[in-house]
Amino acid sequence: MPELPEVEALAAYLRERAVGHTVQRLEVSSFSALKTYDPPASAVAGMKVRDAGRHGKFLDIGLGDDLHLVVHLARAGWLHYRDSFKSPAPLKPGSGPIALRMRLDDGSGFDLTEAGTQKSLAAYLVRDPAEVPGVSRLGPDALAVSEEEFAERVRSRNGQIKGVLVDQEVLAGIGNAYSDEILHVAKMSPFALTGKITDEQMHALYTSMREVETDAVARSVGQKAAELKGEKRAGMRVHARTGLPCPVCGDTVREVAFADKSLQYCATCQTGGKPLADRRLSKLIR
Repeated sequence: MPELPEVEALAAYLRERAVGHTVQRLEVSSFSALKTYDPPASAVAGMKVRDAGRHGKFLDIGLGDDLHLVVHLARAGWLHYRDSFKSPAPLKPGSGPIALRMRLDDGSGFDLTEAGTQKSLAAYLVRDPAEVPGVSRLGPDALAVSEEEFAERVRSRNGQIKGVLVDQEVLAGIGNAYSDEILHVAKMSPFALTGKITDEQMHALYTSMREVETDAVARSVGQKAAELKGEKRAGMRVHARTGLPCPVCGDTVREVAFADKSLQYCATCQTGGKPLADRRLSKLIR
């Protein structure tokens, strides 16, 4: 799933490439992806792309004077920028993985696509991003929060730190991948309880969050949209590296699997050398 660094990089790419151009038309191939109907997709024709930004993991494309195309790419969604399109003909409903296409006045534009059969990509054409339910519920941005507020918000939730870090109502922008990385750098178990985190550990956690997210943004911004996924994978220490050596201590990166996701960690760096039991089989070791 694209997280804060990738969405920030996509916004930066659109600011460089699309801002200032006029929308020729917005085509909808997957009607289930566009969650709003007023204003209609046809309303953006003739509007200029004025800005691109983000709210947590939501991409926000400013159009005309007062419209926003707000997109959540979900687990398998992506933005593909095209210098040109093969055909000027509008998309047909159900055009493979393409959910929406925006054509611009210079012949370029972008497709919002989603792989797989579980379609969760969501787009909203709104006058105010706060009209989007997921945006209105967001906590402060992970890269904008102070250390004091970070600690206060983390401790406001009783639970395991992994789950609290990815709760978008607590902090906006952190997802499954970078939370694994943050916890590895902080040398903290993913199942440490928030109520037992010391001030020293909280400082390390905040510092690690800033380091991981800032570094990922720096590596991502400036990359072409097509290169971002590879850049993300290349920068990972433990996430999606099950069975490979930890780059810090050389121990084998381990995994805990759940019904629809998994987490990765290093036992030596994070849990005092004790492997975490698979949640499906036995009680977790904290």
